[in-house]
Amino acid sequence: MNTVEQLIRQYGLLPHPEGGYYKETYRSTETVAADALPERFGGKRSFSTAIYFLLEKGNFSAFHKIKSDECWHFYAGQTLLVHIIHQNGSWQTVKLGSNAEAGEVFQFVVPGDCWFASEPDPATSFAFTGCTVSPGFDFADFELAKAEELSRLYPQYAAGIRRLCRQ
Repeated sequence: MNTVEQLIRQYGLLPHPEGGYYKETYRSTETVAADALPERFGGKRSFSTAIYFLLEKGNFSAFHKIKSDECWHFYAGQTLLVHIIHQNGSWQTVKLGSNAEAGEVFQFVVPGDCWFASEPDPATSFAFTGCTVSPGFDFADFELAKAEELSRLYPQYAAGIRRLCRQ
């Protein structure tokens, strides 16, 4: 049986700025030129990147957004809740996990430029997942939400936003 400590050690996971632990496992050596990308990108990007991502009970991945689509993959543990505020203002919660009868999915894509956060389901001790980003992830494309600012944009979700922000 995997434990959080075993997974952190075995996969060399490091603390992530948004919460949880991660390790980049793939970064394409080929890139897309800046002039071939939409204007929202400030320079060239790798074709694709991939990470392992781990969240344990009592921790969360704070609301943030990136400029690319991000495909989440479930590997081990229990249910991870991924909360998305779509550009049209709707809130969606996706259950990432292995229990299809409970509405869980093994993969889900968070569209680029959407605010999103994640947390283990209350009955979950940990969730070990992965994320694939294309065009590849670059910290220049990463924005961590400020609770008060995001709550002003979406006052109907203020309680959830404040609970899932670190600043």
